Amino acid sequence: MKPGSKYYPLFERLKQSQPSVVHLSFSEIEHILGNPLPASARQQRAWWSNRESDRALQAKAWIDAGYHTTAVNLEQETLSFRPFQAQYTVQRSAGTILWDQAAIKALRKSMGLTQSQFAQELGVRRQTVSEWETGVYEPERSTAKHLERIAAQQNF
Repeated sequence: MKPGSKYYPLFERLKQSQPSVVHLSFSEIEHILGNPLPASARQQRAWWSNRESDRALQAKAWIDAGYHTTAVNLEQETLSFRPFQAQYTVQRSAGTILWDQAAIKALRKSMGLTQSQFAQELGVRRQTVSEWETGVYEPERSTAKHLERIAAQQNF
């Protein structure tokens, strides 16, 4: 989340709150932002979804702060932000990590990287990371070894 972004104040507020649950009304969020929320925030539950997308700048604010939205109530105009805690049990075979779609996504998330950033770290295309994470195919053996080294460096 870049300083100066419309939703940066929300990101900062949530970063200061970690790791507790944060309950806010839409008007409190508008006060934090210093601007009104778009009409779609009051009308569409999807606006509050926890999706990682370059177009969903609002979601980037809470996801980058380590939160996910829960209990979105459009009628009462309230919601909760809960700390995101992904748990993944590493699957191994003969001492090496089995790099399936869940393992790759868990490593990327534990590093706090987007698919593009993770792809850059590995020297592959973003679409390649997406295809690994959706199970289209698995990384080649040399890439799996590189993932293993990165995982060790990250205490994954």
